[in-house]
Amino acid sequence: MASLYLVPNVLAEGDWQSVMPATVFSVLTSTKFFIVENIRTARRFMKQVNRDIDIDSCTFYEINKHTKPQDLPRFLKPLEQGNDVAVISEAGCPGVADPGADVVRLAHQKEFKVVPIVGPSSILLALMASGLNGQNFAFRGYLPVKPNERSRELANLERKIKASGQTQIFIETPYRNNHMVEEILRSCAPSTLLCIAANITGENEFIATKTVQQWKGKVPDLHKQPVIFLLG
Repeated sequence: MASLYLVPNVLAEGDWQSVMPATVFSVLTSTKFFIVENIRTARRFMKQVNRDIDIDSCTFYEINKHTKPQDLPRFLKPLEQGNDVAVISEAGCPGVADPGADVVRLAHQKEFKVVPIVGPSSILLALMASGLNGQNFAFRGYLPVKPNERSRELANLERKIKASGQTQIFIETPYRNNHMVEEILRSCAPSTLLCIAANITGENEFIATKTVQQWKGKVPDLHKQPVIFLLG
């Protein structure tokens, strides 16, 4: 039976084998149809895993913010013909803070087999390393950009933490990371715990949890770095 494979990608430069299972090698080598966010970077990742893959014989479909819902059934046509299809994330796991959920949902509707492959998730790795509540947590995606709205949302997240102990996880566009930290330190209570997890699995990985008060004056430069923020 043909399967829709959900293939994770590396979070940082380095040896892919140090963060992913050998299954990734076999799936990428044997599959000829791919649903990806960016064809160029997907091809580069595939060559990193196995330089002998004949990229030119593969078919790629792009799924991103420009993809129309009516395009998705076409992406799954190879499955109907008995061919495996692989969804490759840009970084981390498909469908988790990354495109892919819509095509996976459609695959379930059509009763195709969906196979997730183990791989690095910056959200879960950050939570694991934070020391914050891993029994009750929520990923909030991006917070509002406008300062006033962002400040109100941070206050809302703090209320959730106090009410249930739920860890609040969110991200920011890399070039706005420093502004985000400034807003957190300005808006949140001194005793609120903040974990900053940057460049996870990379050579210059940085993960630390401190109170908002302890972070003041000691925050590293996070400009243009991939960062996960956690409050608890």
